[in-house]
Amino acid sequence: MNLRSRGLLLAGLLLAAAAGPRAAVFGGPGGPPRSDRFTPFVPTPPLVVEKMLELAAVGPDDIVYDLGSGDGRIVIAAAQKFGARAVGVEIRSELWKESSEAIARLGLEKRVRILHDDMFAVELGPATVVTLYQLTDVNDRLRPLLEKKLRPGTRVVANDFPIPGWTPQEVVNATSENGSQYKLFLYVRP
Repeated sequence: MNLRSRGLLLAGLLLAAAAGPRAAVFGGPGGPPRSDRFTPFVPTPPLVVEKMLELAAVGPDDIVYDLGSGDGRIVIAAAQKFGARAVGVEIRSELWKESSEAIARLGLEKRVRILHDDMFAVELGPATVVTLYQLTDVNDRLRPLLEKKLRPGTRVVANDFPIPGWTPQEVVNATSENGSQYKLFLYVRP
């Protein structure tokens, strides 16, 4: 699936979710929109996960935050393959439970944890690396939070969708196991 197809799939799923019975909470009155209404869960293929972490030059001294961590594959890979500590942020209960169970099963509890929280509400101060696979408009909504809470030098890798208003330090292509192409954007917080 190419970038355009994935974008259309994500946008279609997003519109379907917004039109359903939960549409009132999608940016509606009564408080800020919840991040679980923005982007459906689309897993990042393992080879792309590895490329994202390599692009950020993740190592044992890093603390990786994955915003919208889904099944936990990025934070698990950060710990297993790169020796980093990692924190996933996942608001969906079923994905939080699944990823937490996987971390326990793999014996990674001392290096990895999943916060059952909204990515717009979590404290990002400890992060040295942040990974994202969100739509561009969600990245745009995250930008002020990232600018406010990330320390200078923090690396941010966005999969497929750039962060509007930021200039990437590097843009690379990654190929998944099935040949699908992904574009990865590396940003470094000034």
